[in-house]
Amino acid sequence: MTSTVIYEGGLRTRATHLRSGTEIETDAPIDNQGKGERFSPSDLVATALASCMATIMGIAARNREISIDGTKLDVEKIMTGQPRRIGEVRVDVWFPEHAAAFDDKLKAVLEHAALTCPVYLSLHHEIGKTVTFHWP
Repeated sequence: MTSTVIYEGGLRTRATHLRSGTEIETDAPIDNQGKGERFSPSDLVATALASCMATIMGIAARNREISIDGTKLDVEKIMTGQPRRIGEVRVDVWFPEHAAAFDDKLKAVLEHAALTCPVYLSLHHEIGKTVTFHWP
């Protein structure tokens, strides 16, 4: 097993990662009867995409003995109506200043790594995935 999720009431859950004991709480968003005091489950899906992209780019960078430390990914989740679901996830990837020294081949490797991460490939094809890479 990977995790255990407990419904605590009040539209809040507590998920525990079994191997590490790390916990994450979620709330329903304000626009869906919740308090919006924590990540919503759909926020976690969008955030997981960006985290996965960063991780896979980090592996590609480490394998080439370079650093992408300081890379920032801004995430925007856009919900759609009936049925209520994630319609699009937008990710802006901002590379740090030292990435200005990367050649076009290395940039292409990192972008390919991001766009082939497991979460990106797992999201349904009807979910829009708009990724913009910003190089210094």
